[in-house]
Amino acid sequence: MTVSFHKFGEYFPGTGDVKDMGAGAGKNYSINFPLKDGIDDDMYRNIYQPVMKKVMEVYQPQAVVLQCGSDSLSGDRLGCFNLSIKGHGECVKFMKDYNLPLLVLGGGGYTIRNVARCWAYETALLLDQELDNDLPQNEYSGYFAPHYNLHITPSNMENLNKPADVEANKIKIYEALRELDHAPSAQIGTEIPDDVPEESDDEEDEDAPKADRTARHGDSDDEGEEGVTNRAKPAEGGNDNAEVKQEEVDMKEAEPVTGTEDEGAAPMDVDPVAPGATEEAV
Repeated sequence: MTVSFHKFGEYFPGTGDVKDMGAGAGKNYSINFPLKDGIDDDMYRNIYQPVMKKVMEVYQPQAVVLQCGSDSLSGDRLGCFNLSIKGHGECVKFMKDYNLPLLVLGGGGYTIRNVARCWAYETALLLDQELDNDLPQNEYSGYFAPHYNLHITPSNMENLNKPADVEANKIKIYEALRELDHAPSAQIGTEIPDDVPEESDDEEDEDAPKADRTARHGDSDDEGEEGVTNRAKPAEGGNDNAEVKQEEVDMKEAEPVTGTEDEGAAPMDVDPVAPGATEEAV
């Protein structure tokens, strides 16, 4: 969410109309309040505070970045507003009072002595310190002549912002904020919802499917899609060949073993292992 209060109309860069509110997924997350020349402390306060209050209520940020451009001060070489340093500082104090993480930045400002005054004052506000209006003597005192004061006096320039236009822009911004459904950066709670089903003690074992497959087809993990086991298939080519080969096997099994060391050792007698016995027991 970005909110900007700025000079608009025949002024660089020519963007920032109240109708410019973002596009696509960012629609209504870019808030622009256009202003004309000569705005003073009272009107600026009556714009800034209600708009920012509504933004904070709707968006509920977890942190704020505040850019304090001082070209809105009275007497700036390029700016055309008529704010005092105290009026400018009220914006900083308003955001500080939300007690959220706050990153405060500088910005524009083209009358150097007033930039220094403004940022010194607002730094003191952030630190809950009060500064004397009389500036202490130092090597830069000449920049603040002839009064050597911290604060400046606004000029008598005309305020070109009409109250009706200001209120119309407020309404447009409130309507845009109303379209935001929720606070996207709201913290996620750690509470367990009441509707979460409890885990069942009778849940199926992860190895159950594999055990069922082993019971049906044997221990091979290389079974094909058709459930092929590791048992040998009958030879293709008829039953006659199979019977002849089987007779040869039977005859070899019937011959006595005359084993010598060269021909191989006689077979060992192995007792069948009782179900559940360990290898050590065997």
